[in-house]
Amino acid sequence: MADTNVNNVDQKVAQMDSEKKDQILQDFEQFKGYLSDKVSKGQKLGLGEEQLAKAAEKVADYLAAHEDPRNSEEKLLQELWKVGDKDQQHALAHMLIRLVG
Repeated sequence: MADTNVNNVDQKVAQMDSEKKDQILQDFEQFKGYLSDKVSKGQKLGLGEEQLAKAAEKVADYLAAHEDPRNSEEKLLQELWKVGDKDQQHALAHMLIRLVG
């Protein structure tokens, strides 16, 4: 079941209402709060840090490809994501999970 939740991340992010996306991405503290809520829900579903990081990677891949950063923090995250290789991106995803956890 946990793998199913991680695999549905791309679909859920893509289907998110654009107004809700704008609200979440407008402010970095809003983004961190949203991510924290999702991490907490994932933990309650039994997801471990590795599964949460994989989900965070999927979200980051989507955001880097489809969304323009709305603040300097998101711009920095996007730039780091784009220059990192897969291992570095995975490490960054773990750091984001720990940042909001």
